[in-house]
Amino acid sequence: MILLGVLIVVFGACLFCALRAALGPTAPDRVVAIDALVALMVGALVLLGVHYRASIYLDVALVYVFIAFLGTLAIAKYLEGRGIET
Repeated sequence: MILLGVLIVVFGACLFCALRAALGPTAPDRVVAIDALVALMVGALVLLGVHYRASIYLDVALVYVFIAFLGTLAIAKYLEGRGIET
């Protein structure tokens, strides 16, 4: 029962992050909102992995975080104006 309450709060926060990503006034605001959304989704995956006692959720969370980190680095370089290829 507690897990359900925590997941509802996490998904509610995800809705706020998605709203901020959609309506953010600048591109860096959108990037920060998407990073927060990724962190919340990883937290939800870890909670589900603990609840179901399945390590596959933790593996998926780890890969998801790694790909999101690389995407954030690429977007940060692009916004800085250096381009991705350098």
